[in-house]
Amino acid sequence: MKKLSFVAAMAIAAVALVSCNGGAPKASLKSDIDTLTYAIGVANSPYMKQMIQDSAYTAEFIKGIKDGANAGDDKKKAAYFAGLQVGQEIGSRWKKGLNDQIFGADTTKTISMRNLLAGLISGINGNATMTPEEAGETAQRLMEQIQKAQQEKAKADGEAFLAENAKKEGVKVTESGLQYKVLKEGKGAIPNDSSIVRVKYRGTLVDGTEFDSSSKYGDEPATFRANQVIKGWTEALTMMPVGSKWELYIPYQLAYGEQGSRGIRPYSALIFTVELVEIKDAE
Repeated sequence: MKKLSFVAAMAIAAVALVSCNGGAPKASLKSDIDTLTYAIGVANSPYMKQMIQDSAYTAEFIKGIKDGANAGDDKKKAAYFAGLQVGQEIGSRWKKGLNDQIFGADTTKTISMRNLLAGLISGINGNATMTPEEAGETAQRLMEQIQKAQQEKAKADGEAFLAENAKKEGVKVTESGLQYKVLKEGKGAIPNDSSIVRVKYRGTLVDGTEFDSSSKYGDEPATFRANQVIKGWTEALTMMPVGSKWELYIPYQLAYGEQGSRGIRPYSALIFTVELVEIKDAE
């Protein structure tokens, strides 16, 4: 089984994810070697199927496999397929990663694919307006500059929002700076910080951008220990009777702090709607 796993890894690394004719060649099983070869192909098929993001395009996926495998030592075709794989990597992972890093949870903004490709291709052709070393330094400097400006804005926006929000009717402010509003008052028990709780929730930035929700993971409430979440959550949960639904307004110090988290910029104040469904007995 270890040898098959190795073959699977090699096969996955070699696949060209391209382009229409999904017919399988007819096997000719005249010897044990033929059967072995066929069996290896079948054994690795589940790994390959996992790479198909949409089953409607299975034929195109299979054509890409056949074209790539039959290219052999043709350097021209090999270069094309390598470029195709790099292009797909840029269009998905590179683009998404850069957008997350630069724009965070703001999905209305995106980098320019045209500029990214212009820089990459001009660099490959040797006619870019800066050397790779200069480009690396420029990218690092501008990334730090942009992120610093965005962090300062996130901090200012959060502080302004919380200052104004604290004046609203029904909003209570604790000694730590946590703000909350009771939307529904429950009648059940109140968790302690080591209780295992089940909650429904929705989280947004102060501009209304949603970054998380229990509904994304199914209909069931999320389950966790009350002291294994951000400080603002722990404080609120240990004041909420079961059956309560509160809106929390959490300053960055009680959220993800100066580091931020995935899709959440450093210094960001957060808003959560939290419904405490149940306290579970520790297992």
